[in-house]
Amino acid sequence: MARPKKRKMPRPSRGGGRMNNPSDLMAQIQRMQEELERTQAQLAEEIVEVSVGGGAVHVRMNGQLVLEELRIDPELLDPEEIDLLQDMIVSAVNQAIAKAQALASERMSAITGGLSLPGIL
Repeated sequence: MARPKKRKMPRPSRGGGRMNNPSDLMAQIQRMQEELERTQAQLAEEIVEVSVGGGAVHVRMNGQLVLEELRIDPELLDPEEIDLLQDMIVSAVNQAIAKAQALASERMSAITGGLSLPGIL
């Protein structure tokens, strides 16, 4: 009578080679940290721009969320229109912040592979 064939059970994975060595892992983390620091420094040099109200309010902000410039069309400096001006400034600044955060997120996720690292930005 024929014996049933024994099935070979797959061997448990041991983690895939290079990351078994703690010093290799630490070196990789160090390289990632250095790249993150370089990218954050580069973000300080990158500028996003937003205009609202047909160009009446223009905002320039760097990738680290620092407001670099705010321009207001002098025609908007009518005391009767102060509420409109304030609303446009708030809108422009908030849009610039959103653009700068998206830029920073894009740059950082290229380094971290989409891994969320709280406190990096």
